[in-house]
Amino acid sequence: MGVNNHNNEEDRNISSINKDYVRSVERKEKRQKAHKVRLIRRLSAFAVIVVVVMGWLTITLFNQTQALAAKEEKKEETLQILEEVRYEQEMLNSQILKLNDDEYIAKLARKEYFLSDKGEIIFAIPEKSDKNNNSKE
Repeated sequence: MGVNNHNNEEDRNISSINKDYVRSVERKEKRQKAHKVRLIRRLSAFAVIVVVVMGWLTITLFNQTQALAAKEEKKEETLQILEEVRYEQEMLNSQILKLNDDEYIAKLARKEYFLSDKGEIIFAIPEKSDKNNNSKE
């Protein structure tokens, strides 16, 4: 019995060591798996954040491009209007200069209001459209 007792104790010691070793290996594997899971979760969260930020940046860039194009178009329209206003201003300035000239005013009054100078006779000549209207009646 002494031998059997000794063998049983050795079996217990060996099994006990094996159990402790197996448990430590299992704990180590569990820690590694948990670490992997946390790493995958972190990387997934980071990927989601990157996708969201890139989407936001893309939308912002698109909106700014559209706004810039609209402002460029409005600028072109405004420059065209400015050019027209400058031309009109030049015409009005030249007319102001002409209106300061007495001879031009007299000529304009004769033409528009059928006024005459001393010794002039004014003849009213009907235009071509008047002749066509009279002949149709």
